[in-house]
Amino acid sequence: MIKKFILILLLITTGTVFLLSTKNKMPENELVFWTLQLGTFDKYINGVISEFEKENPDIKIKWVDVPYSEGEKRTLAALLSDNPPDLINLTPDFSVLAAQRGALSEIPSEIMKNYPNSLYESLSYNGKFFAVPFYLTSAVTYANKKLMQEAHIKSVPRTFSEMYSQSDKIKNLKNVYTDMPALTENDTFLKILLKNQINILSENDKTKLTEAYKNYRKYYSDGYIPREAMTQGHREALEKYMAGQIVFLQAGANFLNIIKENAPEVYKNTEISYQLTGKNGKYDFSVMNLIIPLKAKHSKAALKFAEFLTNEKNQLEFAKLTSVLPANKYALNDKYFTLKNTKEEKARFISSSQINNLGQIFSETDNKKNIITLLNTTTGRILSEKTSVEDIVSDYYKDLNKIK
Repeated sequence: MIKKFILILLLITTGTVFLLSTKNKMPENELVFWTLQLGTFDKYINGVISEFEKENPDIKIKWVDVPYSEGEKRTLAALLSDNPPDLINLTPDFSVLAAQRGALSEIPSEIMKNYPNSLYESLSYNGKFFAVPFYLTSAVTYANKKLMQEAHIKSVPRTFSEMYSQSDKIKNLKNVYTDMPALTENDTFLKILLKNQINILSENDKTKLTEAYKNYRKYYSDGYIPREAMTQGHREALEKYMAGQIVFLQAGANFLNIIKENAPEVYKNTEISYQLTGKNGKYDFSVMNLIIPLKAKHSKAALKFAEFLTNEKNQLEFAKLTSVLPANKYALNDKYFTLKNTKEEKARFISSSQINNLGQIFSETDNKKNIITLLNTTTGRILSEKTSVEDIVSDYYKDLNKIK
């Protein structure tokens, strides 16, 4: 009786393990696709997946939406495993880091003809493409016309130097600042330096970097920039703009709807203009990528789906849903981006036209994240300490040499 019971128990256990392993095992033709916090657009993404599966009946797609805050951590764990997702929506910084570690499949150069040439530098490492661009953003300038009139400013500035030349007029207004750059958030200050043709990796540009920091210390100490610029980010800057406390704001075109809904009077008085430039006259941008892990089991199908997801039709539809810019150059040339009648249309037109005049990016260095952190720490010291700018910049280069 006991032997019979043990035999039955073994059969049940074996059967359970078999069923569990069968359940957890993915179908041979199932492509796993991860996105970063795009669950709100599930109808669109499921529609694209359904259409792709109809055209490719031998391929099935399993879509997983990952919270933005967990994206890098989960991707790292996946890349270290033997069974990563086949296609991952990822940030550019982490994409290039993965490429530098040899963890990504190379993207054939022939498919890159569908995307603007100006993006190529951000999608390649050591002369090889490692990512397909998914979608883009390029900030515009929001200007409060009412505050400009009160400060006797006739036109929206096009460069940083033009804007700060108006700061003395703006300072005469009560509790109003020129702008609020998030100086220690991500790579905000780095982008400003790049626009002014300052190479933060070379001591040959030490004099230029010192001069830039002296100017920012003056702007900050003279009260042109809010004190919070050292510790707060773009969301707080947006709140200050909506409260009528900032004259000029650099932000994505998609922020216009937030202003319209939360500060209708400020929206009414807002003029949209081009992103501020530096000495190079170029614009900056942000891009979200699609990468294929080197260990992906369905890399060919993943590439095929990445091309489908970023074709002209799907990119245009996604842009209209989200207010981001398409990465597909044919979609970017659609008449939808040429309209300029409303504020929303003008913001969209300006933002999309800037993609044709992009400046230098900061990508091909193994320690990008550490270098940006060091730069932001240095910026914080410049604004908060009384130590000479020259000494702080010297400390920056000493620390830079340790991590380069």
